[in-house]
Amino acid sequence: FSAPTSSQVVPGETALAFFTAQNPTDEDITGISTYNVLPYEAGQYFNKIQCFCFEEQRLNPKEEVDMPVFFYLDPEFAEDPQLAKVEEVTLSYTFFRARE
Repeated sequence: FSAPTSSQVVPGETALAFFTAQNPTDEDITGISTYNVLPYEAGQYFNKIQCFCFEEQRLNPKEEVDMPVFFYLDPEFAEDPQLAKVEEVTLSYTFFRARE
């Protein structure tokens, strides 16, 4: 996956990001994606509304697609004293081949 460069997200407001997935092989690939949020403590405030990771995805040979995730950070993120100095939250995805 290629991630968007960056976007500003205000806690409590929805945001849309696109991740680019590419199948560099000569065969179809079907898989599922899992996400990770850093710093770890921010993960409890990350809420996905709609995500390509909810279902298996099939990529044709040499195909490249933009996959959307619609999300928000819970407004309580801004009130958490453990995250007072956090200025950046990183969302990443890992694609795993599904079992046939």
